[in-house]
Amino acid sequence: MPRAPDTPGTAGGGSGGWGDGGMGNTGRRFRPLPEVLGPVRARNFSSPSWGNGFSAAPPPFRKMAAPAGRCLWRVLAPRRGWVFPGLNQRLSAAPALMSAVPPARPYAAAAKTAKKGSQRTKQEETKKKQATRRRPLMSKPVDDVYLTWYYERPSYDLEEAVGMLKKFQELDFTHPQQYVYINVFLDMALQKKKKVDPFASTVLLPYRFTDETNKVLVFTENEQEAEIARENGAAVVGGVELIKWILEDEIQVDSYVAVPAIMPKLIPLRNKLRRKYPSTKRNSLGHDIPKMLQLFREGLEYMVEDECVIKTRIARLDMPTEQIIANLQTVINDICTFKPLTYGPIVWRLVIRSSTSEGLLLNLDGLLPQVEKVEEEKNAEDGEQNHVQETLST
Repeated sequence: MPRAPDTPGTAGGGSGGWGDGGMGNTGRRFRPLPEVLGPVRARNFSSPSWGNGFSAAPPPFRKMAAPAGRCLWRVLAPRRGWVFPGLNQRLSAAPALMSAVPPARPYAAAAKTAKKGSQRTKQEETKKKQATRRRPLMSKPVDDVYLTWYYERPSYDLEEAVGMLKKFQELDFTHPQQYVYINVFLDMALQKKKKVDPFASTVLLPYRFTDETNKVLVFTENEQEAEIARENGAAVVGGVELIKWILEDEIQVDSYVAVPAIMPKLIPLRNKLRRKYPSTKRNSLGHDIPKMLQLFREGLEYMVEDECVIKTRIARLDMPTEQIIANLQTVINDICTFKPLTYGPIVWRLVIRSSTSEGLLLNLDGLLPQVEKVEEEKNAEDGEQNHVQETLST
């Protein structure tokens, strides 16, 4: 059967696979392969030079290229995602990019400000939502082994707690002469927003538990007072001549004591000594030099840490229970003097422990001075004064 002559725009019997989109034998219209392949370097079979220095393809090869191209396109068309990765995504994303720009609103209304009442209600609602309900803790465990976070922390009487510390030492085979410590948590609040300032103090315990003594310097210009200070164990005694050596850190002691007559000359040391500067509040200023020396040489010094905690040692574990209790009671009574009893007790939590044991929470009943007793004494005094006035008037 004679072949039809080649028409313009077709290659190989009008099959339209390599031309400008002619119809082939199957009636389908195919796009030219170079347009589909894009970046793929397709060979241009119609160019005069093809390959590495070869001349233009002969006519028989042209006629064979058209059906081969159609077969190649039929194979690659369903699997173009493998050959051209991302082609479908780019084509599908094109209309989305065009419609992603929001319409212009040149006359948009301003946003209304919320009222204060609504803001408060929203804040209260958020607080209520954030507050998690906790399971109420049980008072005392039934078994010997239990989960501590399901029960309230037990509190012990002072004598019972000291006995438990001694028993812990025997069971753990630890050093019997280890120190006993207390952690005192304070309530520093006063009227409204006022608070008790952090303080430091020195207290003389009824039973000493260490042989260590502190170095004390005495400021005085009186020869008799200087002699008394040396006899009672003062490390350094002197007057104004000591100021220069203290500022240059040539003299370093634990405490400073002074008589009132020399205080105007010690003003240059105020910023240097800070809380160690002699004052009547700390009982480091006065005329009774032996008493002050005994207090600061043998006394226990403590101070407030982290604005509301006092951590100090009070005794040794091998001391009798009565002596440990007496030392603790002395320290607690001295702490309670820094806040008036009318504002409530300054101590709200007390923990005792040894160097190797856990902390035991103490029951504060009987350890703190009672406000009711002070009020009763005041009422009794007022009643007596009123009775005396009535008798005088009659």
